[in-house]
Amino acid sequence: MMKTNNFPKGFLWGGATAANQLEGAYQEGGKGLSIADVLPGGKERMNIIASPDFDFKLDPKYTYPNHVGIDHYHHFKEDIKLFAEMGFKCYRFSIAWSRVFPNGDEEQPNEEGLKFYDALIDECLKYDIEPVITISHYEMPLHLVTEYGSWTNKKLIGFYENFARTVLTRYKDKVKYWMTFNEINSATHFPIMSQGLVLSNGAGDKKNIYQAWHNQFVAGAKAVKIGHEINPDMQIGCMIAYGTTYSYDSDPKNQLATLQDNQVNNFFCTDVQVRGHYPAYTKSLLARDGVKLSDIDYNDEELDLLAENPVDYIGFSYYMSLVVDVTHENQETAAGNLLGGVKNPFLKASDWGWQIDPTGLRIALNELSDRYEKPLFIVENGLGAIDKPDENHYVDDDYRIDYLREHIEAISEAIDDGADVMGYTPWGCIDLVSASTGEMSKRYGFIYVDEDDEGNGTFDRYKKRSFDWYKKVIETNGADLA
Repeated sequence: MMKTNNFPKGFLWGGATAANQLEGAYQEGGKGLSIADVLPGGKERMNIIASPDFDFKLDPKYTYPNHVGIDHYHHFKEDIKLFAEMGFKCYRFSIAWSRVFPNGDEEQPNEEGLKFYDALIDECLKYDIEPVITISHYEMPLHLVTEYGSWTNKKLIGFYENFARTVLTRYKDKVKYWMTFNEINSATHFPIMSQGLVLSNGAGDKKNIYQAWHNQFVAGAKAVKIGHEINPDMQIGCMIAYGTTYSYDSDPKNQLATLQDNQVNNFFCTDVQVRGHYPAYTKSLLARDGVKLSDIDYNDEELDLLAENPVDYIGFSYYMSLVVDVTHENQETAAGNLLGGVKNPFLKASDWGWQIDPTGLRIALNELSDRYEKPLFIVENGLGAIDKPDENHYVDDDYRIDYLREHIEAISEAIDDGADVMGYTPWGCIDLVSASTGEMSKRYGFIYVDEDDEGNGTFDRYKKRSFDWYKKVIETNGADLA
């Protein structure tokens, strides 16, 4: 078995979650509705949301698993204790915007909501677990969508700034690591999650996607500025979904298509947030989507703000790689994290069809390192699978261990290649509601939660086999992966 010994001292081993997928308590403590609260559960979730009839209203014919999550709101002390037992050095989570500002446009925050995060952060620090907080993770207040049209409206920059300033100020001495928006680039194909846009409020017009991105870039730069002014030691990163992308073959047409695919999916949002300016290919990128630069509302003051406040590090999710082919018809396709591609015959896939490619993670780390020369933080990676517990609720998840082992080996190899990798937080370190399907049956965690897709169960927590394995990985700083 390969033994790695090159992970730097202080490497941030941990796990990752999102408020809307585990907290539950969707109307407790003064919390308002978020966009996640109106997304129905089940395998048809994405098709329902993509329908022109979707209107952000609750419908009794659907289930809404986010309303319950795994009831982390009432179990967080138990959950953090389990994370501490695994030896977490950090824990990546998000602050639900609508728990702090129920409608999103209030001037003053909901103190009861903040007190929940006071307690959560203090519980982490009690065990010397470094909080890593995503400010906005697919859970913007619903009111900002229905009343303001979401991120196409520049007023949201001010609302986000108020939210960011509130939490950055409150936790300035307790939280060092922050990220502005989760998977901001996912709006390329599915803008509901990060931008609050669907067909009924403008998602069909690409101009709106780019305008929303620009407004988010400006809002993110304001958060970086605020954080650095409050505490110069704060590290504030961006966060993207990264899918290493291969050309199907050496046909120059496919090579060009792959380059252009990388521009929009992997690099555009990062180029702006890391380099502080729009890349040279911006005009051609917009043109491919039928958008002109003159269609976008921006000004010199905003561009100066971007230039003066680049992010400190790059956080990213990595689950699978993609294949681009524009020269053949009727190619077999593969699913993925909000986007897919042509099936790669050299790779196996998960239960949900996501192609498993550890080498792609090594490539991703090299590509990002070479392009940006910034610290990299893998803040999501993991295997969604159907876990079958025995009569004692024990899950023998060697398949998950194998997946994680191979990806950690790839990280080690990328560090040898010269990549500056600061941490690794596997996704869904405790079972939670899937963002793509709203299911509990798609499980990622080291900890099994007794709950089904309808929200029924005891909500008791049980350690899987991967729990003790990951504990050993952390204890040895990645040296022992057996």
